[in-house]
Amino acid sequence: MGDLYIVSAAGLRCGLSGRNDPSGGHDPCEGKLLVRCSTSRLRTSPEHTHQVFSQHPAMSPPSSEPHVVEDIRGLVQLMSDGTVRRSADPSSFPAVVADDVDAGDGDDDDSGVEWKDVTWHREHDLNARLYRPGHLGAANDARIPVVAYFHGGGAGGGFFCLGSGRWPGPHAWCLRLASELPAVVVSFDYRLAPEHRLPAAIDDGASAMAWLRASAAHDPWLADDADFARVFVSGASAGGNVAHHVAARFGKVGLGAPVRIRGALLLTPAIAGVARTRAEAAEPLTADMIDKYARLFLPAGATREHPAINLTGGPEAAALGAVAMAPVLVVAAERDVLRERQAEYARRMKGEWGKEVEYVEVAGVGHGFSEADDPWTQQADELVRIVRRFVVKHMDQE
Repeated sequence: MGDLYIVSAAGLRCGLSGRNDPSGGHDPCEGKLLVRCSTSRLRTSPEHTHQVFSQHPAMSPPSSEPHVVEDIRGLVQLMSDGTVRRSADPSSFPAVVADDVDAGDGDDDDSGVEWKDVTWHREHDLNARLYRPGHLGAANDARIPVVAYFHGGGAGGGFFCLGSGRWPGPHAWCLRLASELPAVVVSFDYRLAPEHRLPAAIDDGASAMAWLRASAAHDPWLADDADFARVFVSGASAGGNVAHHVAARFGKVGLGAPVRIRGALLLTPAIAGVARTRAEAAEPLTADMIDKYARLFLPAGATREHPAINLTGGPEAAALGAVAMAPVLVVAAERDVLRERQAEYARRMKGEWGKEVEYVEVAGVGHGFSEADDPWTQQADELVRIVRRFVVKHMDQE
């Protein structure tokens, strides 16, 4: 088990609003505490790093030396000899960490959320971050739903190649989920491509759910507060894709007691295919970027028709008709080049395979907005209301 930190969701809001003020004007949160009962701040952490690299664009590498085959924003490079270089610059991989933990008097307000880090897969060195509302106590006998969450890849997409639940975007979103649903949220990291191509992330999603079931009676946060008969799987972008596969693999009861999956919350899920949609044809640069990621995260030689990424194509998708899946919420974004694929996914899941699906499109935002943008925007508030309504509706539905 890792250290325990107590963070006020309201305090995080102040910290982010001041840091993201583009005007450079007065910070309305100046002088206010960002954290209750501990000192916590956004700090860079060199996650998934190997070596610092640079390459002058005008210089061609010697023929005897490995050269860059694929490059993701200077952060990840696939070399001609098959090796992978990840930037060792800590600023490239910001993480929310705690550095001066002081339990103080243990007092917390109604909006506070406690969180801690654990290692859920030692062989692959994968971590999970657990969140629970701080106002729960011994006098409250009611258990609350569980959200198993899988992160996306950051503001630039990332698509299975970048990201961590410790990054500021996923962390802020999980704080909101824990506080405002309320729920116990478990945010899982998974192996990244191209070192670990699909289906590695999908397999990790399944293993994470098995870990969650095995930990139900052992971790005090889970044993005391979590209702494992009310589990929702969720994720953004690549994490939304993982959540789909988890929901399809286990159905409602496939994990076994005490876990019952009540729903899947897919937030701008990553879906692809070979034929361009109208939205992709209208934005070729974005579509080309997705193609680049696909060459890095798909198995060698696979196309974008692979069932790991094309959720509505091939015999694997058709087999969904036989799976007793829990209800699915699909949240699309108006400015997301993948929105037409997400709409088709919702339509076919409901119309062809008989699943209970709710489709919502949020105006004025782009792909991965739940993690990439300010977590306190009007659209983020709308997303919280959408998710909460879905969870309340389905958490006791048979």
